[in-house]
Amino acid sequence: MHAWMCESLDGVDALKWRDLPTPEPQAGEVRVAIHAASLNFPDSLTIVGKYQFKPELPFVPGSEFSGRIDALGEGVTGLEVGDPVIGIASSGGFATHACLPAARVLPLPPGVDLTDAAAFAFTYGTSHHALLDRGQLQPGETVLVLGAAGGVGTAAVQIAKAAGARVIAAASSDAKCAFLKTLGADETINYASGNLRDALKTLTAGKGPDIVYDPVGGDLAEPAFRSIAWRGRYLVVGFAAGSIPSLPLNLALLKGASIVGVFWGEFTRREPRAFAAGMAQLTQWYAQGKVKPPIDCTLPMADVRAAYARMASRQVQGKVVLVNGSGAG
Repeated sequence: MHAWMCESLDGVDALKWRDLPTPEPQAGEVRVAIHAASLNFPDSLTIVGKYQFKPELPFVPGSEFSGRIDALGEGVTGLEVGDPVIGIASSGGFATHACLPAARVLPLPPGVDLTDAAAFAFTYGTSHHALLDRGQLQPGETVLVLGAAGGVGTAAVQIAKAAGARVIAAASSDAKCAFLKTLGADETINYASGNLRDALKTLTAGKGPDIVYDPVGGDLAEPAFRSIAWRGRYLVVGFAAGSIPSLPLNLALLKGASIVGVFWGEFTRREPRAFAAGMAQLTQWYAQGKVKPPIDCTLPMADVRAAYARMASRQVQGKVVLVNGSGAG
């Protein structure tokens, strides 16, 4: 097998494409022949030691992938060699094969494209948990999605629409805003060229959004929170801007608003039944055409540096996917 090895926390240029022995699954594990793996924002942090999860060196980055089971460890039941699956792991995805606990793979129903599947679980799982579980989104409510053209943002736009919400998608360019319209956004805001608060006041007739979905943090957080509706829910999803904002808590009091943390990874571990139910609904919506991961580009697995560079450019619309064998382009 081949794998990208992170042997020091010196960033993407230090990753090494290694020829390694193909591992055998241990008891309770499966081995997946990886078709594709997607790049997520935490993958950029992990290789420099800045994510909350810090795998022991050396490790293979890549936490979300798809493929087919090609070996079963002792004691594994309910799965078969050849089954198409999504792998949800802390590492191991940027490779041709990976072994992981059977509990960390999701069998795929018929009709799910394996490239789509590689870009599905993290972003759609996070956004589903955020909006429907933590945010308790109701049909007819208004959702503001910040950083809406990225992986979790595009998922949030589609999920909010599928749940019956009015969606205002905010992004940093007119091109991204036009792209978000194709995903179902009712309104868009280019916050690089306009005032976020003024735009929200106009678009909501002064009421403000019921839910703010924020994977960005930084300077956008406070104006978004100041714009939130009475009994609004501010979903803290991540900090792609790089800085963790400080919010004036008196605003939560005055607005009767909630600041709600969203930690999908811990949710999957602590509440596996709720996690499985959410993924079941998402795969059903996929089959119905209500959600579909927008793929910014696919690249060969060996081009991992180009994938990281594409993400760092902040021009990504959807997800960057690395593909083994044929299918990249």
